[in-house]
Amino acid sequence: MRGYVDGPFGQVHYRSEGEGAPLLLIHQALLSQRQFDAVYAPLADHGFRAIGMDLPGYGQSDPPPSPPTIADYAKAAHALVDALGLEAVHILGHHTGAQVATEFALAWPEQTRSVILNGPLPMEESQRAAGFAYVETTEKDFSYLEDGSHLLRLFENRNAYRPTDGDLAKATRYVAEAFMGLGPLWYGHHAAFTHDHGAAIARLSCKTLILTNTGDELYPNAQATKAQRPDFSYAEIEGGGIDIVDEAPAAWVEAVVGFLRRER
Repeated sequence: MRGYVDGPFGQVHYRSEGEGAPLLLIHQALLSQRQFDAVYAPLADHGFRAIGMDLPGYGQSDPPPSPPTIADYAKAAHALVDALGLEAVHILGHHTGAQVATEFALAWPEQTRSVILNGPLPMEESQRAAGFAYVETTEKDFSYLEDGSHLLRLFENRNAYRPTDGDLAKATRYVAEAFMGLGPLWYGHHAAFTHDHGAAIARLSCKTLILTNTGDELYPNAQATKAQRPDFSYAEIEGGGIDIVDEAPAAWVEAVVGFLRRER
């Protein structure tokens, strides 16, 4: 099932599949709820209601009128939860989505059953500076060129994160999704690098899983989170890249469901 609800910046698009305990899925920047296409059905088969949302400005959700914060994205997620009449949810976020999931849990703890941080992002200042530089040169300072080479430029940047055996068709889809969004390319990553995820993680009090994979560029950040919060559960998948949901869906679902069954 797909639908729309009213959010703080206009309509929010979502997809829902299955019945049972609700699991809200929040995608990484530049993508959409399609990031979880490979796992909606398996999660439903395990007895969960998998709900994916398009963050404002991505996929088919209306964009915010100005650069949003991670807290703004969390407000859109909360609007969806309320509109669907859900008392409480498990919430999983990937990369930028992990930051959104954290802010949701901090703002609405009574509606948060557990959190899964799939690629948390506590940052040293050097990483934050590099992130802002990437946003400026690759996304914010983006030109649409007559020969279409801007498409190749973005594909080359995105494809650099694909493992050698990765799916080229999916890598192409990731770029297409970036251009499908109704907001500027740079909003999501700008919000991510502005946000202090380490400080937010320190305040989390709900049951939490750190989920990572060894080939993720944020794998070191996950290790830092593990050291910061040894009380959190931890699961690691071997290999993959930043698109682990597509690259190893069975292993990913196993890790997610294993945690959720313990926290039902």
